[in-house]
Amino acid sequence: MNDRVQPQRRACAVSVIGGPTTVIDVGGLRIVVDPTFDEPGPKGPGGYLTKLTGPAASPSDLGAVDVVLVSHDQHPDNLDVSGREFALVAPLLLTGPASAGRLGPAATGLSPWSTYRLPRPDGNGELQITAVPAVHGPEDGEKDDDGHVNCEVIGFVLSGRALPTVYVSGDNASMRVVGEISRKIGRIDVAVLFMGAARVPAKNEGRPLTLTSERGSAAAAILDASSVIPAHCDGWAHFTEGHAEITRAFNDAGLLAVLADAAPGEWIPLTNLPIAV
Repeated sequence: MNDRVQPQRRACAVSVIGGPTTVIDVGGLRIVVDPTFDEPGPKGPGGYLTKLTGPAASPSDLGAVDVVLVSHDQHPDNLDVSGREFALVAPLLLTGPASAGRLGPAATGLSPWSTYRLPRPDGNGELQITAVPAVHGPEDGEKDDDGHVNCEVIGFVLSGRALPTVYVSGDNASMRVVGEISRKIGRIDVAVLFMGAARVPAKNEGRPLTLTSERGSAAAAILDASSVIPAHCDGWAHFTEGHAEITRAFNDAGLLAVLADAAPGEWIPLTNLPIAV
C-alpha cells in the first residue's frame, strides 16, 4: 500500500484526496488543485449538487502548501467554502482571469497558454505552470456571456528541467481541446484527468460536462501519456461514472497499463517516467 498524504513531502508524487482535489509534490513544491474540504451534504444554490463523501485528507494533513490551482471558482464540487478559505491564504493562487476577478487580490489570473514561472526549492531551476483551455460541456453547449460553455474553466500543465510533464485537465469534456494541448505542449508524461462523466439534468440536456471514461482513454492515447491518474470521479452524486467504468474503458482500449489508480489519499509515485532535460 502506498503511503498516505501527510505534511512530509514526496520527491515526485500525486495523490487524489477526493473529488477533484489533487495534491502534487514536484520540484520541492507542494501544489493543491481544486481544494474541496467541506463535509458531505447539499451544496451550491438550492443544494443543486450533493456531496456524498468528505476528503481523505484535511488541510492539517497537507501541512504547508506552496501553490493552489483552481480550474474554476463557480461550482462547489471544484471549490467549496472550506476550499475557498484554504485557497485564499495560500502563498500563490493561480486560476483563470474571470475566477481571479471574483476571488480578489489573492488570486493571479492566467489566460490559456500563458505561463507562470516559480523558483523550485530543489535548486533545479523553475517550475513552469501553463494554463491550458478546457470546455466544461459539449462543444455546442449553451454559452455564458463570455462565450464559455457552462463557465470559464482552465486546466494546467506543470513542467521543468528533470521533471515529468504533468497535465491536469480541470472540468474538460472536449476531445478537440485534448488534441490542441497535445499539438502545442507535446508529449504528456502524467495526465490527471477529471473523468467522472459529470451530468446535471438542467444543463446541456444532461450531456457530460466532464470526460467520460471512454473519452478519458481516448485522451490518454492522444496525449501518449505514460501514466493516467483518474480524478473528479467519486464523492459526488452527479458523477455518473467511477473507477470501475474507467478501468473497463482503459482495458477495452488496451491502455490498462498506463492507468495509475489508488485509494483516496494514497500517493502515486511518479517514478520510472521519461523526464524533460
